[in-house]
Amino acid sequence: MTEKQDFLDKVEELLEKYPEYRFEAYGFLLSALHHTVGKMDKPRHISGEELLNGIRDYALEQFGPMARSVLNHWGIHETYDFGKIVFAMVEAGVLRKQPDDKIEDFKDVYDFEKAFDQSYRIEGD
Repeated sequence: MTEKQDFLDKVEELLEKYPEYRFEAYGFLLSALHHTVGKMDKPRHISGEELLNGIRDYALEQFGPMARSVLNHWGIHETYDFGKIVFAMVEAGVLRKQPDDKIEDFKDVYDFEKAFDQSYRIEGD
């Protein structure tokens, strides 16, 4: 079995267990994680808050003013939803966590309306 197929199988299981999130949410989270870690001088484990800030930046980069709408469409309405997805992926063996990582690290880190609607600026403004 290929790594890609293994990932897809694990996400299929997560979709059955957590039907509130769409398939795209899992792929986006992994892409945002890679994007966030890739911007660092040296790859390392990142905190929930660091990941969430990277997710916000990546979502705005990818979807512009539609970022919140896209995330909402995937079932993501607050930062805690990303925590649920991260910890589901940890449970499935897709991601790893450190002993001091906890889902509460993702609770109320930022408000989606402020983070995505009010912080988006069109170049030149």
